[in-house]
Amino acid sequence: MSTITVKDGTEIYYKDWGKGQPIVFSHGWPLSADDWDTQMMFFLNHGYRVIAHDRRGHGRSSQPGDGHDMDHYADDLAALTAHLNLKNAIHVGHSTGGGEVTRYIARHGGSRVAKAVLISSVPPLMVKTAANPGGLPKEVFDDFQKQTATNRAQFYHDVAAGPFYGYNRPGAKRSEGVIWNWWRQGMMGGAKAHYDGIVAFSQTDFTEDLKKFTVPTLVMHGDDDQIVPYADSGPLSAKLVKGAILKTYKGFPHGMPTTNADRINADLLEFIAGKASVAAG
Repeated sequence: MSTITVKDGTEIYYKDWGKGQPIVFSHGWPLSADDWDTQMMFFLNHGYRVIAHDRRGHGRSSQPGDGHDMDHYADDLAALTAHLNLKNAIHVGHSTGGGEVTRYIARHGGSRVAKAVLISSVPPLMVKTAANPGGLPKEVFDDFQKQTATNRAQFYHDVAAGPFYGYNRPGAKRSEGVIWNWWRQGMMGGAKAHYDGIVAFSQTDFTEDLKKFTVPTLVMHGDDDQIVPYADSGPLSAKLVKGAILKTYKGFPHGMPTTNADRINADLLEFIAGKASVAAG
């Protein structure tokens, strides 16, 4: 397997396919690089070099007991981009991966970055605070941690079969393969990494990070996202990034890169290929 060893000894697994301008994909919690298979095949066939890694403690990367926070996630991503000597790269992050991309750009600068895309992403801040009254109560995430620590196999199935892909909505076309693939990815990772990762994705405030962006940025979010609610995420992130494009998808769920891959891939390609804007919708 292709891996790099970062400074604290953690091994990070990655896929690196094709040639051309690099697109780097950062996955959501508690998944792996495999969650990007549809996008990676699509862009590989359009002449791009596609790269995705398993976050520390996730997938095929090693499972350290600590370091499961956004700074480490960003530093691991920076180590990978340096190892591969990536230049003019497009960074695409979904959910927690959007937080990882945001912290990476803010912490390490945009010298290697051409564009950024945040899909159904956790910034600016998920948890409810006095300054973020629209966020979700901390008790929601405390319950996530309890279920992850005590019976994550059942919890992960319930998340995948319900709110993540919107399969709990009337008329939804449920895919057992998609559900079990989500579950498979989640169970490959470590319980400790996933437990700590809940704090990382829910309590990290990315407000100042987003203000540091200097690259063209596309924010994509479904307005029926039951995991990262739309009103307190996508529109707010787009306002904080100078010149960002906000693309809102009516009725799309959190896992829209999978459930609505044709639409998401087409809009990603339009943005990445350098056209002036992505049509509103």
